[in-house]
Amino acid sequence: MRLPTTRAGAEMEIMTKETKPARRAPRAEANTPKNIAPEAEVMQVEDAYDFESVISGALDAAENEAESPAAAAKRVLKPEAESPKLHKVLAQAGLGSRLEIERWIGEGRITVNDELAHVGQRIQLGDNIKVDGKPVKVRIAPPAVRVLAYHKPVGEVVTLDDPQNRPTVFRRLPKLPVGKWQSVGRLDLNTEGLLLFTNSGALANSLMHPRFGLEREYAVRVLGALTKEEKQLLTTGVKLEDGEASFGSIEDGGGEGANVWYRVTISEGRHREVRRLFEAVGRAVSRLIRIRYGAMLLPRGLRRGAWMELDEKDVQALVSAAGVALPKPGKPSTQNTVRRASDRAGSRNKARVNAAEEERFLRARRSAKGGPKRTSNNNYQLPTTSSKPDPLKTSVGYIGSDSLARARAEQKRKPRGRR
Repeated sequence: MRLPTTRAGAEMEIMTKETKPARRAPRAEANTPKNIAPEAEVMQVEDAYDFESVISGALDAAENEAESPAAAAKRVLKPEAESPKLHKVLAQAGLGSRLEIERWIGEGRITVNDELAHVGQRIQLGDNIKVDGKPVKVRIAPPAVRVLAYHKPVGEVVTLDDPQNRPTVFRRLPKLPVGKWQSVGRLDLNTEGLLLFTNSGALANSLMHPRFGLEREYAVRVLGALTKEEKQLLTTGVKLEDGEASFGSIEDGGGEGANVWYRVTISEGRHREVRRLFEAVGRAVSRLIRIRYGAMLLPRGLRRGAWMELDEKDVQALVSAAGVALPKPGKPSTQNTVRRASDRAGSRNKARVNAAEEERFLRARRSAKGGPKRTSNNNYQLPTTSSKPDPLKTSVGYIGSDSLARARAEQKRKPRGRR
């Protein structure tokens, strides 16, 4: 799987490059979720769309022209594993037999989130369970980590409630059976492209934390070509109102007349940072599209305003690329407990282990000349030049370039009666 490197504007629609049609996965019904089969084809770099297709404004035309509107709107989340039943969880915690606990429920001795429980009730991670008014210790497996890739169009805000009643990205997302979606960063009203959502706060925080300096790649259209001096200034550092900022790299992307395209990378997520950097050298941005976030590429064929759920393979690749360790869905998590001294000691040991893992991760990033550098005062300094290989010119793999094609192929393989 490969990541593109640029961000085009509000009309950018994703399509596959016409090369190597034999390797392209068959088309399935539109943006339906997927489970990637182990034998699924892995898209090579040559198969990833090039920058010209990114800025053409017709990127998803070839992928979607055969789809009907009904098929395009058919987007469904993968089913969530059933939550455990209350009486089973309490019996496993050693409070009594299942029959005894069912009797206690009938007698009104058990509450869930301060409401009387009922026989057959299912519970989930985070529920506050009490027996005779006392909190009890239970173990519940956390829900699986889920990630959505969304192709944000111009005109939507990344907020749950907008005081100006503008359309929000959250209105298009499917409802989670457990938890809620968290956006990984933001895109402003007039910016479009890749926006990630996850139900895991740990993953979202790791992807956004400036300590890891995950690259974001954009396609930017500006009025007038940059001079050599302006490019140098933008990559070495420009003073903005909230501090110094710079691009990791700037590459020419073509264009016609006064409209010039550039491919830029940046390792921070400050408000309107890309636009403000260009404005600092007197260039107005007319279109802006995010193509990549860290290791995740905007899936080819994903139309503006549409989402797709990443399969387990892509989620694990994204988690690994972010350098985070998340609890496995099958491993229960303890909640509703009082921390003892031994618990606190265990937490300190875990913190030391996590710190060591973090240092190893950062050393690896520094050795590749692509990560943040630790300064003498123990802060992190982001690199001023990009060391990310160009995914359109190298064999480096990314996540997401063929995700939608594989989802469609998987959906098409399913018998009609099971859709």
